[in-house]
Amino acid sequence: MVRIAVIDGQGAGIGSNIIRKIQQTYGTKVEIWALGTNAIATGQMMKAGANRGATGENAVCHCACQVDIIIGSISILVSNAMMGEVTPAMALAVGDSNAVKLLLPLTTEPVTVVGVVPDPLPHLVDKLVNEHLPGIIWYKEGGSSSGMRKLNPEIKQ
Repeated sequence: MVRIAVIDGQGAGIGSNIIRKIQQTYGTKVEIWALGTNAIATGQMMKAGANRGATGENAVCHCACQVDIIIGSISILVSNAMMGEVTPAMALAVGDSNAVKLLLPLTTEPVTVVGVVPDPLPHLVDKLVNEHLPGIIWYKEGGSSSGMRKLNPEIKQ
């Protein structure tokens, strides 16, 4: 089974939306881990349908290397993002993880991703779940690496 970590903080509005859409689309085909930077975020993502949940720096650092896919806003790679909720250790653990990272270009940090169209959150979540996630799940379930590269040329496995 493919394990997906959804990482979010503050009120988990982004993470909750992502989890609901993944659950609607994939049901029991995947296992979703809610990794919150705070207890409220974890609780909201659990309410949205995550299978497991954990909170805080140690949980994110420990779980980042145990999942196949990490999903969140680009802020999860920025030290001290989300008003300091993303610690440097969390950002490092996410960046160092071998998991495929699907990041939404949403941040309140002084970061601009050049070339990205500013779509609203529902459109971004739809693209993530319907266009990017299927090929990665197929590959992680035993599909060929050449097939994966056709679906996502950035994958170099």
